[in-house]
Amino acid sequence: MAVLGKFNTLVVVKEVDFGFYLDGGEEHGEILLPERYAPPTLEPGEEIEVFIYKDSEDRIIATTEEPFAEVGEVAFLEATAVTNIGAFLDWGLMKDVLCPFREQTVKMEVGKFYPVYLYVDDESQRIVASAKVHNFLDNVMPVYQEGDKVDIMVIGQTDLGYKVAINDMHSGLLYKNEVFTKLRIGDTKQAYIKKVREDDKIDVTLQLGGYDKTDGLAGDILRKLQANNGYMPISDKSPADDIYAEFGMSKKNFKKAIGSLYKERKIVIENDGIRLV
Repeated sequence: MAVLGKFNTLVVVKEVDFGFYLDGGEEHGEILLPERYAPPTLEPGEEIEVFIYKDSEDRIIATTEEPFAEVGEVAFLEATAVTNIGAFLDWGLMKDVLCPFREQTVKMEVGKFYPVYLYVDDESQRIVASAKVHNFLDNVMPVYQEGDKVDIMVIGQTDLGYKVAINDMHSGLLYKNEVFTKLRIGDTKQAYIKKVREDDKIDVTLQLGGYDKTDGLAGDILRKLQANNGYMPISDKSPADDIYAEFGMSKKNFKKAIGSLYKERKIVIENDGIRLV
């Protein structure tokens, strides 16, 4: 069965002058894949991966184009038009996606980008966007463990740090005193679960810290050194911003890692840099 707003692998039922019809199952019936989106060698009976959505005339249609996000995902999209029903956002397809006024947290403006969650509206059965991202997160119990790697998007800021969407499913907090680079709303990163609190609120971090994680950081440093002819002009006396820009870790974790490498006699720590033995 074809799922609206998702990529589906469907069977080609027949070819017509203007494209191909695909088997969308009992719910959707035959779905048109317009000729301009079809590979030149496509034949009836073959399977093809397509994205299913509704065109400007509210018909179910298939495309091989890739949207910036599927239903159930958070995306950072640009407003391309504002009408009397809401703002239209560019999501990578020929038809823009609507963010109704009721789903906006601020009045959207053309040319500006907004974090939104994509979903299928129950009444219209159309794919729409909502800037009220938090309404769609935290609806399932978090099952993360400390140190789990996750994908995050920055969706807001507070006095404590950055509000983030975790794996398009949960909300979390990234503390600003643990961030050593400039972040903006819409930025996506790989992060790690720092803690899941008793009230199910989640803290994340951009780097794994602690002595038990030093081996991984030390390995990153060794690979950097090997790629730079065995020397890098960064030491434990370098500014924290320079260390993060080069290695993606805090100065504290950098010092632990190079200390471990020094004890293992893998590097020499000089006044102005570090060098492979």
